[in-house]
Amino acid sequence: MATAAPSTITAEQFGKRPDPGHPEELVRGRIVRMPPPNRRHGQVCGNAYFLLRLHAAQYDLGHVLSNDSGVITERNPDTVRGADVAFYSYSRLPKGPLPQTYGPEVPELIIEVRSPGDRWPEVLAKVTEYLNAGVVVVIVLDPDSRSAQVYRVDQPPRILQDDDELTVPDLLGDFRVAVRRFFD
Repeated sequence: MATAAPSTITAEQFGKRPDPGHPEELVRGRIVRMPPPNRRHGQVCGNAYFLLRLHAAQYDLGHVLSNDSGVITERNPDTVRGADVAFYSYSRLPKGPLPQTYGPEVPELIIEVRSPGDRWPEVLAKVTEYLNAGVVVVIVLDPDSRSAQVYRVDQPPRILQDDDELTVPDLLGDFRVAVRRFFD
């Protein structure tokens, strides 16, 4: 006796569901439960959000989102990833309150914080997914090695250590921060 394959859902259906009380992503139409992040992960995400938000607000550059805000990275079947920190310039998302739905816009910059259980092949697959969706820069912060890996389409990754300075002049102007500030 054959069993029917579970049906898939769209990003819109996923976004209308009630909060399940735990983190989830939609991966190729299927709901994937995510383990809750640990405290260190939350601390590094908070530092990244704070540093980026402070700069974006000071220079009126755009929206900075956190808390695994959904980004549609694939369609048919749909994938919605929860970015740890995302930056949308006002040219991609105009000023003002944002809608409570997922939209077609993708952020220019995403920061992902690697958790202890994250395997590098899966992290790199997610980076590729973001870049293929139109994200310009993906930064992976690794608390274990206290490093920042900066990814762009068609460029080799840049690996920055504790004392190196992270800059993204094409998106964030004169934003400069020592990598260690994400981890302190």
